[in-house]
Amino acid sequence: MPPVAGLTTGQASRLAEEAVSRCREIARITDVPGETTRTFLSDGMRRANAVVSAWMQQAGCAVRMDAAGNLRGTLPGNGSDARTFVLASHLDTVPNAGAFDGVLGITMALALASSIGPGTLPFDLELIAFSEEEGVRFGFPFIGSRALAGTLDTEMLARHDAQGVSVREALVRYGLDPEQLTSAQIQQALGYLEFHIEQGPALESEGLPLGVVETIAGQSRLLITFTGAANHAGTTPMHLRKDALCAAAEWIAEVERVALNNRALVATCGSIQAVPNAGNVIAGEVRVSLDVRSALDLVRTQAVQDLCEAANRIAGKRGLSVDAKPLLQQEAVPLDRNLLRLLEDAVDAAGTPIRRMVSGAGHDAMVLAPHMPAAMLFLRTPGGLSHHPEENVASTDVALALQVGDIFLRDLAKQEAAR
Repeated sequence: MPPVAGLTTGQASRLAEEAVSRCREIARITDVPGETTRTFLSDGMRRANAVVSAWMQQAGCAVRMDAAGNLRGTLPGNGSDARTFVLASHLDTVPNAGAFDGVLGITMALALASSIGPGTLPFDLELIAFSEEEGVRFGFPFIGSRALAGTLDTEMLARHDAQGVSVREALVRYGLDPEQLTSAQIQQALGYLEFHIEQGPALESEGLPLGVVETIAGQSRLLITFTGAANHAGTTPMHLRKDALCAAAEWIAEVERVALNNRALVATCGSIQAVPNAGNVIAGEVRVSLDVRSALDLVRTQAVQDLCEAANRIAGKRGLSVDAKPLLQQEAVPLDRNLLRLLEDAVDAAGTPIRRMVSGAGHDAMVLAPHMPAAMLFLRTPGGLSHHPEENVASTDVALALQVGDIFLRDLAKQEAAR
């Protein structure tokens, strides 16, 4: 039978305070003293897993670690449905991180599991703390959720970190068996829900506590290289220069102009490297990163094409050459319509406005959505600040999100019981 009663305001507030406190406790577990840094299969991750494992057991879960290092706790249902619904997020961090990115989704899942209890839902509830999402150690993200989806391939396992250790070797050193990775793949998944701070300012600017994510934006990343001619800064007349840095600067301004004139996308030049990078030498070569994101793939690909043409035009008029090297092409990922409807109904039932959102950041939900129904709920991020030690969340927003999650799970249980 579905749960007969939802969380009261008082219960939700208490659980929210505990979830926030647990995030701060985990933030003190780190690979680097004085900051919060935990990377894939590090000692800090081992210690964090031990703490979260104990919390999962306290919530009534049977706990195991899969072959990719994901910590998984199963709260058994009442046995009427063999399928599993997943509540998950990641336990690793960027360097010098805040306390809530990823971890809040885990502590909120724990709060919901402890309030629901075993034998209540008509399906099992699986809580997962993903071992890797940020891509810090091996230069590519989502190792944990890729294993769950069955898309962690041989080429990925062969990639090396800065110390020359491969993913496969790292798994073995951690005490895991990469030959058993197929057993990490989830079977008969009813669906997936991820709670996450927004990591941006939109909700706060609108005075809203929660946002329902309908799409995770597609991404195009390129490396643009302008090649001119290095020469003496004092003896080369301005009209005879082939200054790669000036060409890059003109093009970067064009990137901003294009993005400002199209509300359906964002574009960023976040990294620039000049060669020879000396104050008294005209730059002969400049490499600039380009990151374009949109929920509309046609808009994104057209913008990339236009910006590449602009780079060619700017280089041509200055007598330079330019090269565009694609680094990533990720299509937008729409989330499941049925779960979105249930989530919106739960937000409405909790008494807060429904705000549909596009996630400009990548999340584990993006990896899993092609393989199972997936949904995400964003929580307001004070100051829009994330990937930063001062990252924060309001416990009142967490309490409201927990009430939404509880209503969502009870409504899902009713829906499944009616099938």
